[in-house]
Amino acid sequence: VLYSGTTMSDSSSEDEHIINDEDLKSSDSESDNEKDSHNEEDIEDEDELIKAIKEAQQFQRNHPPDINTEDFNADICFHPKNDLLGVANMLGDVQIYKYNTDECELIATHECHLKSCRDIEFSDDGNVLYSTAKDKSIVLTDVETGKFIRNYEEAHEVPAYSLRIIDEHTFATGDDDGCVNLWDLRIKEQSPIFSIKECEDYISDMITNEAKKYLVCSSGDGSLTTININMRKLHVQSEEYEEELTCLGLYNCETKIISGSSKGRLYSYNWNEFGLHCDSLPLHKKLISCLVPVTENIVVTSGEDGILRATHLSPQRHLGVVGQHNLFVESMDISNDGTLIASSSHNNDIKFWNIQYFEDYEKANTREKTNKKKEMKKNLPSSKIKDASDFFAGFAS
Repeated sequence: VLYSGTTMSDSSSEDEHIINDEDLKSSDSESDNEKDSHNEEDIEDEDELIKAIKEAQQFQRNHPPDINTEDFNADICFHPKNDLLGVANMLGDVQIYKYNTDECELIATHECHLKSCRDIEFSDDGNVLYSTAKDKSIVLTDVETGKFIRNYEEAHEVPAYSLRIIDEHTFATGDDDGCVNLWDLRIKEQSPIFSIKECEDYISDMITNEAKKYLVCSSGDGSLTTININMRKLHVQSEEYEEELTCLGLYNCETKIISGSSKGRLYSYNWNEFGLHCDSLPLHKKLISCLVPVTENIVVTSGEDGILRATHLSPQRHLGVVGQHNLFVESMDISNDGTLIASSSHNNDIKFWNIQYFEDYEKANTREKTNKKKEMKKNLPSSKIKDASDFFAGFAS
């Protein structure tokens, strides 16, 4: 019996061992299958992640590379005909860069002024470069040869701050004390044909429309001053705002003016109604130093915080972040074909942003509920930073 019992026990134990071995083999097989399945999923996820990163990197190649300069850049301006960018620096030089999606090449340096440049503009045909500087001079330079066409050595009693070309013969300059001078190239004398001082602070920007009847000037004293160009007299001046008016632009088929301010607001004016704004839009509390209308209803602004933001003006809606710098953005401009924005910051860098996608943003949905804070931070396709929620959206499912 003992033998039989022992045999039964051994037999049972052997059966148990056999069963356990089979279970282990089955378990190992299932585990291997699960590992293989997980590995395949991991590889697929990794492939999708790499694909997304490559797509993001590929998308960044639709604009020229950054330009990094040794000196501080006060202003930038696109050439109206060719793929050229003018860069005015604190040494008084204007550098000309030829750009494409692969490189930016410095092709010329024009030594225009003895002190820091303030503002530059190309003529409509692109043959002449206008520049103002802290040395109180205005210089007209032949873009191709680099030779001076005109040199107004003492154009203002104080340094000139801003410049605006009106037509092929006429241009205007504004200085640090609020004086505006009107110039005619057909006159040989180095004196303005008209001069007016109605502002108590610097002339930050000037603008006119296709009719060339009025010149609208923004000032650091918070006023908007309009001059009748043909009659050479003051047309109207707004009351002073409790903030500086820093930059100007036209939108809605030149029927409206947009102005940026030192307190982060945008003010809209109807053309011919320059005395009081018709609308205002607070963006943030940081100074807006520059703005560029990119469509008839969308403007891109930037300034103190280094962020380029897009805003739909009619109806009012924040669209998101076009791009970003680490430091204060001093100036912006839009290319002759409207596909690129260039921006220059206090970090001595110039960045390019492809904005072709704004064609899809032209008509904003006014009925759609929006979150202002989220919209202000949303990164648009041109931004160097991609929203995490968008980037990983494909991995959530």
